[in-house]
Amino acid sequence: MPKAKILQEGQSYTFRSYFEMSYEADEILAEFDYSFTTARLQLPKSTKQSDRLPYLQQQIEDVLPLVRLSSETARRETLVAPILLEVARFCQCQIRIEYPLTVNNWLKGNLDYFLHNHSSLLVIEAKKDDLSRGFTQLAVEMIALAQVEEPNILYGAVTIGDVWRFGKLDSQKRRITQDITLYRVPDDLEQLTQILISILG
Repeated sequence: MPKAKILQEGQSYTFRSYFEMSYEADEILAEFDYSFTTARLQLPKSTKQSDRLPYLQQQIEDVLPLVRLSSETARRETLVAPILLEVARFCQCQIRIEYPLTVNNWLKGNLDYFLHNHSSLLVIEAKKDDLSRGFTQLAVEMIALAQVEEPNILYGAVTIGDVWRFGKLDSQKRRITQDITLYRVPDDLEQLTQILISILG
């Protein structure tokens, strides 16, 4: 018996729609002919590092006791944006915030953060909570971007501000891999920024 389709012809879905679905990531990605796996990714790590990193770490640690991270906006402005803006400055890459992207009725919406530098692309999805469903939304955003930019490999990350998880899209194998490793802010800030800088290098 054929499996019932999740996505219905004639219906419209935004990226946010996939976060709200109760289906598992592999079931949703199968609708786009992508497979899903979880593994320890060998992420690139640059030896280059911003000289402002100690200041950024201290700034985050000083501000954390003063801010209630009870909303997505609070997490984005306090923890996510400062890191990405410093990475963009260091790499001299473009950063788009709330970047609109429309491929078709099933692939459309805004990317929270989209960084690109020559042929390197990085998508960041910031959520208030729920990394698992957030990763599903990120994966669909990566599929959409891959149809527009056509890279062989595309990296993305989902974050709830103090925790980050990376993903990798392989367009030739039509596979998305979710990294096992979690990176915490501020404790893993150096590792995190090394990965971000290397991806965009």
